[in-house]
Formats: sequence, structure tokens, C-alpha cells
Amino acid sequence: MSHFENRRKFRLDQVRKFAEDNHIPVQNIELLNTALTHTSYANEHKNEVIHDNERLEFLGDAVLDLVIGEYLFLRFPTWPEGELTRAKASAVCKTACAECAAKFHMGDYMRLGKGEEMTGGRQRISILGDGFEAVIGAIYLDNNYDVVSRFILSHLKKFLDLIDRGDYDHDYKSDLQELVQKHGEASIHYEVTRDEGPDHDKTIWIEIKINEIPMGQGCGKSKKDAAQQAAREAIEKIQNGTEF
Repeated sequence: MSHFENRRKFRLDQVRKFAEDNHIPVQNIELLNTALTHTSYANEHKNEVIHDNERLEFLGDAVLDLVIGEYLFLRFPTWPEGELTRAKASAVCKTACAECAAKFHMGDYMRLGKGEEMTGGRQRISILGDGFEAVIGAIYLDNNYDVVSRFILSHLKKFLDLIDRGDYDHDYKSDLQELVQKHGEASIHYEVTRDEGPDHDKTIWIEIKINEIPMGQGCGKSKKDAAQQAAREAIEKIQNGTEF
């Protein structure tokens, strides 16, 4: 067996372990392997036939949107369109997807380019969130709508429970300010770390620091949405014992 074949076998064994450990229904292991391949890795291995996960991410994003939209439509029959839209946005946001991916330890199994690897790509919200959507796309193609729907609803249960309790459209920035003040004087700083996409469809990433200590990241289609996601993550960290 050649070095290339050995490396390929080792990689596919890793992907199978990832699927087994996380109860991911898989028949075509190549689909899941692609879902766990970042574009930076494919770009660094152009001499090999390697597909990145961007197309699967595109599909998974659409499937995720449909499954959560259908769930909310049936769960809350009296809600108007605007309320459904706000609730759905809270459950399908990149931060929520990244949190699900982190529970899978997905970062450990992602194929990343050297640059992404060296700059913390395995913990980056955007990479984890996109990876989770790509896995959804792979599950959908590999199985059927019912299977992927059960997968999504089970792993996003925390965020759906928040919607059930009405705890999804709060002003997290204000909540964080009140929480921090209970600990005495502290500085809270929100910083745009990057943005992607054209002006009409831009995605913005914001990091929040408390007393210069990074406490959360968020992304959204506006600075307001990204800051709210970052503040929510900071609140969760403080409530879980992280000090600043």
C-alpha cells in the first residue's frame, strides 16, 4: 500500500470514528469527509482531487433553515411572520451552529490549511459553524429529510428551548452590562474583527473583551446582531465561572 493510500485510509478511519462517537448517520463516508474539509486545505493540496465543504455548507444552510422554519411554523401557529423570523435567526445563527460543532469536537477532525491551523482555526466560530452546516448537508444527501430533521432538532434543542421560554430576543448587551456591574468596575469593549461578503450581504464578526480579556465572539448580518451574539456568549461564560 502506497503512502498516499495509507494516509487516505487513516483519514477515513478518523472520519468514521467522528461519525460513530457522535452518532452521525453515515453511509457514504466520502460525503462526511468532504464536510470536514476546509477550503484552505483543498487550496494547499491542488495536486490531489480534494473537494472542500463550501457546497455542502450551502446546502446544509438551506436545510437547516427549512427544518427550523417548519418546526417554528408548527410549534407556534399564532405567531406572525416577524416573530417567526426573529426566533429562527436566534436558532440558526453561526454562534449556535459553532456551539453544536464544538460539542462534537469537530475542530479536531477538520482538515485545515497550515495558515488556518496556526491561527486557531480549529476553535474559530466561522469554521466550526460552517462545518456544522456542511455536516447537515452531508447527512441530508446521505439519508433523507426525516433523518436530518431529527439530527438538527436534537442538537439545537438548547436554542429551541430558549425560544419556548421566550428567552431569545433579549438585549444581551444590557444584560451583560448589569451582570458585569455586579462584579464592580470593569470595561467592556466590542471590536469588529473581520467582515466578509459584498456590501448588500455582509457577515460581520465581533469580539467582546472585558477588562481586555476576550470573553465572546459573535457574527451576524449587522454589527448589532453580531454584538448581541458576542454578549450572549460572554454571559454564558461568566455564568459558568469564567473570570475577567
